[in-house]
Order: sequence, then structure tokens, then C-alpha cells
Amino acid sequence: MVLTEENTKRGKLLQQYVTARITRMDRINIGLFDYDRYNTLYFFLLNADEQIYLRYGGRDVRSATTYLNLESLELALEQGLELHKQYRAGKLARRTAPPPKYPRDIPALVERTVSRGRCVECHLIGDLENVQREREGTLDKLRDLHRAPDIRKLGIELDVPKGLKIASAAGAAADAGVRPGDVIHKLNGVDVWTFGDFQWEYGRVHHSATEIAIAVERHGSSLDLNVQLPRFWWHTDLTYRNLSVDPRVYFRSEPLAREEKRTLGLDDEGFASRVVSIDSLSDILESHQLQIGDVIYGVDGETRDEVANTAELHIKLRRQAGSELSLQVLRSGERIEMPLKTTRMSFRK
Repeated sequence: MVLTEENTKRGKLLQQYVTARITRMDRINIGLFDYDRYNTLYFFLLNADEQIYLRYGGRDVRSATTYLNLESLELALEQGLELHKQYRAGKLARRTAPPPKYPRDIPALVERTVSRGRCVECHLIGDLENVQREREGTLDKLRDLHRAPDIRKLGIELDVPKGLKIASAAGAAADAGVRPGDVIHKLNGVDVWTFGDFQWEYGRVHHSATEIAIAVERHGSSLDLNVQLPRFWWHTDLTYRNLSVDPRVYFRSEPLAREEKRTLGLDDEGFASRVVSIDSLSDILESHQLQIGDVIYGVDGETRDEVANTAELHIKLRRQAGSELSLQVLRSGERIEMPLKTTRMSFRK
């Protein structure tokens, strides 16, 4: 923003705002300013009453800037000013503020950062909040780790410079009637103005949900569409987050079809999966002796999971980072037992 010239469109919009850059989170109400802490850039557009009009930010596994550019930022700034006018005119309902919460309320964060005089950064809050949940036995990995589902799993590609305008629709979105050129303006009845808004509300959908309601504007009219959520719509690659509570296994596997499981004499309702890639760190860390092509059909004797469809996902959802497990592996027709040492990641706290 420092480089924005005052006489440009963006500069004139920004001059109508009081802007604040938060560089450390020690005294910030993270109950109000809640978001997926692993975004590179995140803006809240709000008023002096702490009423949040909209959010700007969001990302996916492809890039930290997939959904960010200056054109879409200008759209957000314009919308924020319009919503402020509506609020001042009494045409915008006041939202109830969430309970306040501060970094000092998270013991694991106090222990690792605050008490040591270190800077409380966003990613530290995200990581150590989950560490605290793990300690308390309240960690829900579906809810707490997979916070930002990828809308591409719905078949939605956005025309990013134009905000929530649909560039292309396929899969579940197309089946529901979403068409290129549509502009999303509600998700489950809540107004959304930016991708940041959409991703925030989408991430709040319960992981057991089977559909979401999307309202789109098309040729000046509003259409209400129900999108059926595909299986594993919530599942995202967590690698870039470096989560302490995510067990690192250093292999990737893909689920076997039911017919193949039957042919191999495996539980056809189980999570048997074939190893398709192995991280070179597995040798350095002596994590496992898996080979590409191995079929993992059990973990500590378990073969089924009500959620997971691969052994890899089962481990990540059901085991603690750093735990040692026993894998049941099928290799060239032979069933073998193999130890697996998962790793607990740790980065600068």
C-alpha cells in the first residue's frame, strides 16, 4: 500500500479508509479477528464499532497469492465503502460480536512465545492453538486442521480480478446449475463479497454436511442453487502449514478400488491404499521402509475408518504426531509388518 499513488483509483479509495498494519498479535482480539492463520495477506474491512464488513485474503495449496490481485482488492475497497454507507444509514444489521479471546488465553502460546518475550505471529497462533487443543483432548482434526477447503473440488474456478465471478464451472457446481459469468453473493444465506468472505464461510461449514446453498447473480436476477458436496470436499494438503499436530509420514498413497481390494483378499470396506510416492526424508529420518507400489491395508491392526479412504489419511486423522505405528503391508503378494515412525514438525516458535 505504501507504493500506491494517491491520484490512482486505488489511492483514492484508500484515502477514504483509516488503515492499520498489524505486525504482532500480542494484544489483538483474535476472537474478533479470526481467520485461517496461514494466509500470507489478510485484510479486515470494519468500522469503529468493530463491525466487520468483509474480508480480503485467502489462498489455496497452489500459491499464497492464487486469489489475490490489485483489481480484486479495488472491488473489495469499493464494496467496503458501500457497506459503510448502508451501516451509517441504518440499513445494515449489526452483528453480534464473538466472545473476546487474546493470545494470553492460550497457555501453549504463552509458554512458547509470550513468556519468552518473542513476537506473537499469526502462524504461531494457528499452530499453538492446535497444540493446546491436543493437550486438552479437544483437537478435532477435521475442523481445526482443514480450515480452508478448496473450492476447486466443487468445480469452481473464479475470474479472480472480478472477485466472485465464475470463470468456469464443472462437477458438483455445474450439476447444481452454476454457470460461467455468475457472481456468487451468498453462501448458506450469508452475504459474501470477496473470496476471503467465501472461504471463511465455507470453512465454517460442518464437515459432515452434504450440501451448501449458493446464491448467484445472473443477468440481474438472483438464483438460489444447492450444491451437493463431493466426498472429501473438506480435505486439503496441509504440507505448507507445517502443523505441529500433523503426523508427517513421508509417503503419499492413493485408495484402491473396491474390486481390487477384493481381488487381493483385503477388506473391501477398508482404507487399503497404494504407495505412489516417497519423500527422500524418509531415509534420513529412518521413518519407514516402504516402496512405491506397496499396498498398506492396516495400521496397528485397524483396516477401516469412517472418514479416511487411505492409510495415510487414517494416520493423520487418528494418530498423534511423533507416534510409532505398525503398518500391515502387501508387497508382491506377501503380507508383512513394518514399523512407521511419524514425525512431529517444529519450526521457529
